[in-house]
Amino acid sequence: MVRSQTLTNRIEDSAILLMLAIFALACLYPVWYIVAVSFSDKSATNAGMVHFWPVGFNLSSYHIILGDEKFFRAFGISVKRVVLGGAINFVMTVIMAFPLSREAKLFPGRNLYMWYLVFCMLFSGGLIPLYITVTTIGLQNSIWSLVIPGAVPIFNVILVMNFFRSLPKELYEAATMDGAGAWQTLLRIYIPLSVPALATVTLFSVVGHWNAFFDGLIYMNKPDKYPLQTYIQQLVVIIDPELMKSLTTDELVKLMKASDKTLNAAKLVVAMIPILLIYPFLQRFFIHGIVLGSVKE
Repeated sequence: MVRSQTLTNRIEDSAILLMLAIFALACLYPVWYIVAVSFSDKSATNAGMVHFWPVGFNLSSYHIILGDEKFFRAFGISVKRVVLGGAINFVMTVIMAFPLSREAKLFPGRNLYMWYLVFCMLFSGGLIPLYITVTTIGLQNSIWSLVIPGAVPIFNVILVMNFFRSLPKELYEAATMDGAGAWQTLLRIYIPLSVPALATVTLFSVVGHWNAFFDGLIYMNKPDKYPLQTYIQQLVVIIDPELMKSLTTDELVKLMKASDKTLNAAKLVVAMIPILLIYPFLQRFFIHGIVLGSVKE
């Protein structure tokens, strides 16, 4: 009976592992396929010959992207945006989530603020009013137009607020009895205990700022002000027959070896690299922060 039960458990475990392996392959294959296409030849890609491995290995698409100094300028703008925007999101999230995590008797009007935030999260003023506001206050063609409109991520505020509320109330009471003010309680107790939630919302902010391209397209009138995602999204439009007269012979050869498919695949690979480098450091906090921050006490 024991052997039969053990055998059954092994079969179940093997079946679960097999399903997880298939699911993992299904998630990883699109990424691997994009990498294979980015290193493949134009004719092989257009003929649909690329499946698992690059066909006609070449680096023409990467030469087109990385061989332009505009790429590195756009990369620097995106890094600046991620650092500046992520810092602003972090500060605004924490200083809004902490008072909202208090009870209504300690923070009169808390429920009113919460309804206001939820309403703003569900309904926006629209793209045109936002564009008019940004241009009217003089933020157009500046890095601030990319970080100020989204300075307060309301979803992140709610996530961190619920995490703060899940912490024992005795911590706040003990700090108050010891004479600690609100800032001291936040900086010395709540933030150190909330690393999983804060790492999670930081990851959200970093990924959001890095992947955003549309705001750079509408707020930046000069191509040299584009962040990386906007730049590589417009790269195919920039490389058109009208501009071939200004290209050198080597550049024309590289261009002829690349197609829209290989070039787009190379764009995706380049855009994924920074996130893939950052994610492993924050991944261990991700699930823990999501679960605890999504539960309302």
